[in-house]
Amino acid sequence: MKKHEKLNILITGSSSGIGKALREHYEKKGDTVIGISLTDDDYNCDVSDKGALKEIFSDIANKYSHIDILVNCAGFGLSGAIELIPENQIQKEYDVNVLGTVYAIQLALPIMSEKAKIINISSACALFPLPFRAYYCSSKSAVSMLSDCLRMELCKTKIQSTAICPCDIKTNFTKNRQKDYQTNERYKDAIRLSAERIDSREDKRMSVEKAVKIMTKIIDKKKLKPQYVMGARNKFLYQVQKFFPKSLVLKVMTKLFYIDK
Repeated sequence: MKKHEKLNILITGSSSGIGKALREHYEKKGDTVIGISLTDDDYNCDVSDKGALKEIFSDIANKYSHIDILVNCAGFGLSGAIELIPENQIQKEYDVNVLGTVYAIQLALPIMSEKAKIINISSACALFPLPFRAYYCSSKSAVSMLSDCLRMELCKTKIQSTAICPCDIKTNFTKNRQKDYQTNERYKDAIRLSAERIDSREDKRMSVEKAVKIMTKIIDKKKLKPQYVMGARNKFLYQVQKFFPKSLVLKVMTKLFYIDK
């Protein structure tokens, strides 16, 4: 049996949810996992704070010399109407989900090994628009596009980049999502009711164990594709929507997820 080559794996958002489960998996394999999260981790830091993150990466370079795999998992959800969500909440969503990913990539690349991998955790919400999820969907779309562009820029190296778009997973992500239910005559109860409809699907979400099994199988591949969509239904719908006009796709999604009574 071939001996497992010990890797240095850096995971942002590794103190909870999928990030934590990925950490536990690779630690069991004998890899060195370095975690960055807000609390309870090797390094405690808001990934949108580039100054603090820069100090952390400097310390990582001194302690571990290099990174073999970077998993950008830090992020949070935000729901509410485009018109009504306060600017500070919008700014924070993009700061963490998008700029936090950018900063980690920028700081990791100089110390990544020759055949390193950059794994950007996007979302199925990057593929399908949802009413009252605009800022989360668009932030994850940005992560997916960022990953594609990065892959192109690294084409003359052996460093690979990919985006994984998970389906709904049974973690505390839904519970921790920032929900802004403020409304007006335009939306009435639709903001709250639409959010409750999506949240009510908790029992249909993929288990963390299954999700980690799928994700680690992807991460461990020798050659990565640009993007991986998780969940049979999401894979099917993602392919099918390509054959229909966007107006029809939006109409169907609105019918399914805009709930006003």
